[in-house]
Amino acid sequence: MYTGKLIFSQVMDFMPLQIFRRCVAKYRGNFKIRKFTCLDQLLCMAFAQITYRESLRDIEVCLRSQNNKLYHMGIRGNICRSTLADANEKRDWRIYAELAQSLIETARALYSKDTFIEELDETVYALDSTTIDLCLSVFPWATFRKNKGAIKLHTLLDLNGNIPTFIHISDGKLHDVNALDLIPMEPGAFYVMDRGYVDFERLYVFTEIAAFFVTRAKTNIKCRRLYSHPVDRDTGLICDQTILLTGIASRKGYPDKLRRVKFHDSETKKTLVFLTNNFKLPALTIARLYRSRWQVELFFKWIKQNLRIKSFYGTSENAVKTQIWIAISVYVLVAIMKKQLHLKESLYTIFQVLSVSTFEKTPIYQLITDHNHKNEPVATCKQLKLFE
Repeated sequence: MYTGKLIFSQVMDFMPLQIFRRCVAKYRGNFKIRKFTCLDQLLCMAFAQITYRESLRDIEVCLRSQNNKLYHMGIRGNICRSTLADANEKRDWRIYAELAQSLIETARALYSKDTFIEELDETVYALDSTTIDLCLSVFPWATFRKNKGAIKLHTLLDLNGNIPTFIHISDGKLHDVNALDLIPMEPGAFYVMDRGYVDFERLYVFTEIAAFFVTRAKTNIKCRRLYSHPVDRDTGLICDQTILLTGIASRKGYPDKLRRVKFHDSETKKTLVFLTNNFKLPALTIARLYRSRWQVELFFKWIKQNLRIKSFYGTSENAVKTQIWIAISVYVLVAIMKKQLHLKESLYTIFQVLSVSTFEKTPIYQLITDHNHKNEPVATCKQLKLFE
């Protein structure tokens, strides 16, 4: 019989607790707290994400039913839904946001060698946002429309490993194009986005810092063709042009040359027009880059289906942001575990297995890969030997 750690504790071993404690100290998360610390809060919320708990009562009932195992999970405080609700409402959400950023840096380093497109050595990011609907009477701070509330997750996704490198949580009114003022820009990287982000003054910032963008052109764009380059029409390419903008506002915002690539997608029967400031990559690669933008849509779909970010345990802005950042932390933590343990299974499979095995003591690699090898006894230095 394996006498080691619980599955939940094995997963949490990948959490950088030293960094977490620094974040707690920075924002005084444990100030005047004696019984239910920020670590207890983190572990309870992480448990809720892994096991798909739907409410605070759900978390309380499940954990209290395993009361004799809470100490081995790392939870020292008493589990009470009112205490957890107070912690989510009052303790600064930035503690968990900075923890998530630390995990993201670790994950990006692990996935940096994964190839996304063979002919590209540069990092490729996909930028998009998703809306989470809320009840305006329950979440009055999340303004969206007259009788509807919502929040937006503006996300910059590193397509090497599908790791979210930047997340900004706003109310539903913030337009997508304004997120361009917030994202960190990296020289030499590619940023793929849809036409909702077309603002030529903001796009020119990419050119000024030597970063590249790929986006779709709006139908009312005014431009003048300077050069046409040969294309292979059998690949779906229609044209590859160098253009100058001719609209008064657009020419003022983006005075430099742009590249216009027109492509017919035989699968969807749609003709798409792309704009980019990169003139070196083949035109077909530009089309492939824009197609990769779909990965961020799949990411949003995945986290909405597999993490608890559509129904919330609290109604305050702090509670909502705390829950979302802990959910992102759990997602990235499992991605780190998958890479470090060299697991071939998908994140979906790993989450499903973890959700029903939280209180087991099977080695996590054996549990997920279903290797029925013989368990080795675990040496416990503090255990007394009564009989030899």
